[in-house]
Order: sequence, then structure tokens, then C-alpha cells
Amino acid sequence: MEVRAASLAELPVGGCTLHEFNGTRMVLVRAGERVYACAATCTHQGGPLHEGKLSGTRLTCPWHGWMFDVRTGQCLLPSRGTSIATYPVRVDGEAVWVDLP
Repeated sequence: MEVRAASLAELPVGGCTLHEFNGTRMVLVRAGERVYACAATCTHQGGPLHEGKLSGTRLTCPWHGWMFDVRTGQCLLPSRGTSIATYPVRVDGEAVWVDLP
């Protein structure tokens, strides 16, 4: 199910915003000219990823420093963590659409 999640103007470049649709909490990330959508909760101990630090496409959880690649959801700490969910994003003009399961 594709939902209109935000407008580009609502997403700060280099920032993260929290959104919820039909019970799915996600973080929208604007890294340069690209927008990514991923799960809002860290797989370690449930930290709020929208409060984390974004560096390029690496999102760091504010609680314990676990790092995730927002493009793939992969945990960037070798042999420590599990990935987070990612969702396909489509930008149409100023509208940001996310395809949810």
C-alpha cells in the first residue's frame, strides 16, 4: 500500500522525521537529494531512531550508538545486530510516497 508520507519541504536535508501510517512507525530521512524510509525503532533496545544522528546514509541510534544504513537497513556493527526494515520511496514533484507492507 503506497501512502503519501510527506512533502519535500517537510523533510530537512540531513535530518530525520518520525511518521506513522496504519500502525507502521517509520523514519523519513533526507540524505542529500535522496529520501529514504526505515523502521523507527532500533533493533538493539528499542531506541527512537528519529532522534538519532544522520551522517550521509548512516543513522546512529541515540541510546547506545548502533548504526544502520538507511538505504538497506543493514546494521553497520559487524556481528552485533540485526537489520531494520526499509520501505521503498518514490518522490513525485514535491510529494514523498512510501510503499508499506
